[in-house]
Amino acid sequence: MADESFKEFVLDQLRALPDVRAKAMFGAYGLYQNEHFFAILDEGRLFFKTDAGSQADYAARGMEPFTYESKGRTLKMSYHEVPPDVMENPAELVEWARRAIQAADAKQKKSTRRKA
Repeated sequence: MADESFKEFVLDQLRALPDVRAKAMFGAYGLYQNEHFFAILDEGRLFFKTDAGSQADYAARGMEPFTYESKGRTLKMSYHEVPPDVMENPAELVEWARRAIQAADAKQKKSTRRKA
């Protein structure tokens, strides 16, 4: 199972955000605020949901997207690793998390419109 101490550290750093919870998924954790899936905790790394606007901030700091293997292929998701200095600063981490939540919300609304 995923590293419990890292999960607890991240949740503590994000304590200023209401209703944040971690759910186990595929040997890692997904972070949710209400219904918004906005982060992945995997192997001691935190990845936030990104969009066209926020992705550049991660890339400028050399942070890579979340990838996984499926059927012999490496797939990338629109989640990028959070820079270590941001992880260590709760106020800044909360701001980056809010942007990730907004990106998740926009993605969810876009998906809902397509289904309607």
